[in-house]
Amino acid sequence: MTTSHDRAGETGIDMAEDLHRDVVTRQVCRGVGRLVRTLGFSSLNELPLPNGRRADVVALSASGDIWIIEVKSSVEDFRADQKWPEYREFSDQLYFAVAPEFPVDILPADTGLILADRFGGEIVRPAPEARLAPARRKSMTLRFAHAAALALHTAVDPSHENS
Repeated sequence: MTTSHDRAGETGIDMAEDLHRDVVTRQVCRGVGRLVRTLGFSSLNELPLPNGRRADVVALSASGDIWIIEVKSSVEDFRADQKWPEYREFSDQLYFAVAPEFPVDILPADTGLILADRFGGEIVRPAPEARLAPARRKSMTLRFAHAAALALHTAVDPSHENS
């Protein structure tokens, strides 16, 4: 029989696991951002895509190359999320980014691989390139620019965020 004390313990464990995953995700995103910046890219986190999905990190180079980087905080996170193939049609290259202790052998071999922590990242396996069509590239670049401008405006004037 499960008591309320047992359920409370499970909830505490679940909350601790969720908190740990959130911390790992933030640290990996930070490292990815630092990495792509050294490569000449600008990046945005949580960019909505035209198909209704939301990419963890989108990086845009000065020449217009677009990378989508899917961050995975745990094996469970990877196994539960099967929407990542839908990101391919919106990027020139698709990467997974994980913390160094992640078991990388479970990640798809036909994607790039970035190992990252809060200090930076490293491309371990370059992603295969599938160039976007010009109209899709323009659409994604405008989406990126619009989201970046909104984020900058919100940072400058947070009280005007929803007006």
